[in-house]
Amino acid sequence: MQYRTLGRSGAVVSSHCLGTMTFGSEADEATSGAILETFVEAGGTFVDTADVYSGGASEEIIGRWLAAHPSEASQVVLATKGRFPMGEGPNDLGLSRRHLRDALDASLRRLGVEHVDLYQMHAWDAVTPLEETLRFLDDAVTAGKISYYGFSNYLGWQLTKAVHTAAAHGWAAPVTLQPQYNLLVRDIEHEVVPASLDAGIGLLPWSPLAGGWLTGKYERDVPPSGATRLGENPQRGMEAWQGRNDDERTWRVVDALREIADARDVSASQVALSWLADRPAVTSVILGARTVEQLSDNLAAADLVLTEDETTRLTEASAPQVDDYPYGTAGVAQRSRKLTGGR
Repeated sequence: MQYRTLGRSGAVVSSHCLGTMTFGSEADEATSGAILETFVEAGGTFVDTADVYSGGASEEIIGRWLAAHPSEASQVVLATKGRFPMGEGPNDLGLSRRHLRDALDASLRRLGVEHVDLYQMHAWDAVTPLEETLRFLDDAVTAGKISYYGFSNYLGWQLTKAVHTAAAHGWAAPVTLQPQYNLLVRDIEHEVVPASLDAGIGLLPWSPLAGGWLTGKYERDVPPSGATRLGENPQRGMEAWQGRNDDERTWRVVDALREIADARDVSASQVALSWLADRPAVTSVILGARTVEQLSDNLAAADLVLTEDETTRLTEASAPQVDDYPYGTAGVAQRSRKLTGGR
């Protein structure tokens, strides 16, 4: 396992993070505990959850495991999130001081801890003034309830506005952003990645295997079946089978992954994860698993280093489809200039 700083902070985390959205739903408590143990034994130190995962059950499972494993718990960098509804009332969601106060305290109770290392805003809130949210987070840092804070699913302009608003008021600065990022979903490279690099924000990509597409287990024009996420629900949200099956780019990426994986005698998942962990601004890749076997295979990516040619092949096969301006060739050409001047 490799280790990196958590964005522009002094905290050190493993280059792969354990995502626990499956805990309490797709993974029962015994399986969740085995997944945690496997992750820690492999050198993993970074665990990510959220209050809405399984209605709070994920945090409760993690809390009981940490209490039963105090030695391991002392090395865990613990992250959770707040923002989405945890009740039916009008103040049971959002990024207001009112809701975040209750959400953070509830998360601390479920986790059985007095503070969390990283508290993340799970999505932008267009209703709450940004200053209100950031002041609450600064107060939470001062009170010792959180060490750092970050965001999830923010756009580039939202991230930049938050960074500069915090700086203008002298409040604690954000350190991380959780975006969806993988070989099939690279649109954040247009605005979010540059904004993160500019601010020293560490990226924590979620869905690094694109909902299973980058494992190489799906075949062109063969609808999935069986005990997989798409097998159980082929129309599953952004990962829906039909749309990606019809996109030629999907199969360019999958074919490249399979060929590199076969040549290196590793899994396609490991190749996809290795590519992602090496992207600019990425601090830690979030691994979600339903079984210990899935996690063990994914963790092997920490030791896989792709060659320059392999990286280039994957990057070119997965290149986002964009117009010439502002994100295509014409726009990119204007983002720098030569020093000699003239035509």
